[in-house]
Amino acid sequence: MRIFHVATAADWRAAQASGRYTTSTRGRTLAEEGFVHAARGDQWQDVRRRFYADVTEPLVLLVIDTDLLDAPVVEEPAVAGGTETFPHVYGSITPAAVVSVVPLDATPVAPVTPVAPVSPVSPGASFSSLFLGEVFHRLLLAGLVLAVVVVGAVVGRAVAPAWGPLLGTIAGLVVGMPVAVVLDRRRDRRLTDRA
Repeated sequence: MRIFHVATAADWRAAQASGRYTTSTRGRTLAEEGFVHAARGDQWQDVRRRFYADVTEPLVLLVIDTDLLDAPVVEEPAVAGGTETFPHVYGSITPAAVVSVVPLDATPVAPVTPVAPVSPVSPGASFSSLFLGEVFHRLLLAGLVLAVVVVGAVVGRAVAPAWGPLLGTIAGLVVGMPVAVVLDRRRDRRLTDRA
C-alpha cells in the first residue's frame, strides 16, 4: 500500500544522509510524537493546506510503500474521538521505503547522493499523473480478478447448475486475488529496480 507524508526538502535530505527519516510532522520529531504522521492519497492535500500553507521553504511529498517499511503502520483517528483515520508509522522511515519524491512547489529539490532508489517515475511527474497511473493499475487488477470470477461462475454453472455458479465464483476469487497481488508486487519491484 502507498501512503504519503509532506516533508521539508531539508528534512528529506537529512534523512537520506542519516539513513532514517524521523520527523513526525511540522515542528515535531518521532521521539516527541511517538509515530510519523502520514496520509492516504485522498488526505495529503488537506494536510498540506492545514499545516504547511505558510511554510516558505521547499516541500516534497514522500510516497511510501508500506511493504518496504520495517515499522508498523496503524490507522488511527487524528484526534481523540474523531472519525477520520490516518496512517501512523510507529518508527523511523528508511529512505528505501520511499519509492517516489514529488516536489510540491516550483523550487527544485537538490538531490543528495541517494541512499536508496528514490523515484521510479520521471522527475517531472506530478502527483496527478502518479495517482491516475496507480488508479489505472488498480482497475486493471480488479478487472483481471473479475474476469477470473466470471469464468469460474460460467464453468461452475456448466458443471453443476445448482451450486456450480457459487462454487465457481469462490474458486475464481481464490485464484484471482493471489494472482493480482503477485502482479502488483512484481510491478512495484520493477519500478523500484528501474529507479
